[in-house]
Amino acid sequence: MRVNQVQALYYITHISKVPSIIEKGILSHNRVEQLGLETIPIYNHGIVDARKNKTAPDGRSLWDFANLYFQPRNPMLYRVMLEQQEDIIIIEVKPDVLLTPGSYIANGNAANTDTEILSPLKGLESIDSHILSKEFWTGEDGTKRRIMAECLVPGAIPADQIGAIYVPNRELMVKLKILIPDSRVPILIEPKLFFYSNVRSEVAKLLTIVEGDMFFSGMQTITISVNTVGVMGKGVASRAKYQFPDVYVVYQDLCKQKILKMGEPYIYKRESTLDYFADDIEGPPAGGNGQPTWFLLFPTKVHWKMDADLKGIEKGLIWLKDNYKREGIRSLALPALGCGLGNLKWQDVGPLMCRMLSDLDIQVRIYLPAEKEIPGSQLTAEFLMRKTPAQTTL
Repeated sequence: MRVNQVQALYYITHISKVPSIIEKGILSHNRVEQLGLETIPIYNHGIVDARKNKTAPDGRSLWDFANLYFQPRNPMLYRVMLEQQEDIIIIEVKPDVLLTPGSYIANGNAANTDTEILSPLKGLESIDSHILSKEFWTGEDGTKRRIMAECLVPGAIPADQIGAIYVPNRELMVKLKILIPDSRVPILIEPKLFFYSNVRSEVAKLLTIVEGDMFFSGMQTITISVNTVGVMGKGVASRAKYQFPDVYVVYQDLCKQKILKMGEPYIYKRESTLDYFADDIEGPPAGGNGQPTWFLLFPTKVHWKMDADLKGIEKGLIWLKDNYKREGIRSLALPALGCGLGNLKWQDVGPLMCRMLSDLDIQVRIYLPAEKEIPGSQLTAEFLMRKTPAQTTL
């Protein structure tokens, strides 16, 4: 990575700190203590202590540096959002801050023992820009640590280096404008940056159509559309294979034993939580729900080379409707089954899924395909609750 590739850096904090930051800049932990400033901590004691006890090459504690991330949508923010859930904002800082004398680059989470803290030039060379652009990460290949690469700036970052402030919703934007009424810093709403979904339609009391990252839905059960021959090559299935190798092992075994069939989804009731998997700190997050994350392996086609089978999907939805209570599903996230690589159309799949799932007495979120723009006329409750040809012929 080169200096001219860095468009901005980012600071994660609580909204209550913004007035002080606009006045005094972004301060290191030690500088905050020296000035006796009141602050609401967003990190737990374990995270704070780990940084206090690690030093930069010049012998100073990490507490003597203000830390900025190259990619704010990272495991640390995910953990913070779980534990705080509200009033978290992200401050964008101009890339000129890299030229601050005495600064360092950490090529991963600075508190991690595997991370190197280097001079700006060497540090940037050791950062993989491809990793910074990832939607997700894993511990096995080091991306969970490396996506948290940092710029460590000694003492303080002047307020005039602030380029913008990001918030997850309009409510926080209004609150922020009240706190800093005279500031000219742009305030931008970016829900995806904070792992939030964008609600497109509320079809029923517990059924919502959303855009976003299904794997951060917070639902107890996440649906993976699959074929029945054991190949997870592309799309949602490929991502599940990369992030959750245990899911792939179970899936392949089911296919080898001919257990997974069209119309008969399989629930893999794993015992670990997605919350634990996603953050970069030992132990489950304090704010996580602590419940295991299950995976519903839902066949949409027999062979990966085929198009998805709408009638087979309908049979699978009937099975789900008949068995979700007995199986213990308490909340459910699903992709638009068969859309995308399955070549089915949302105008056929959406109404089918909504009519089948609208009666479930659990929270259900259907995630729109990221590859296609769905017209607003096909997202209304009236459109989505209409009867489809597949339902009239079954």
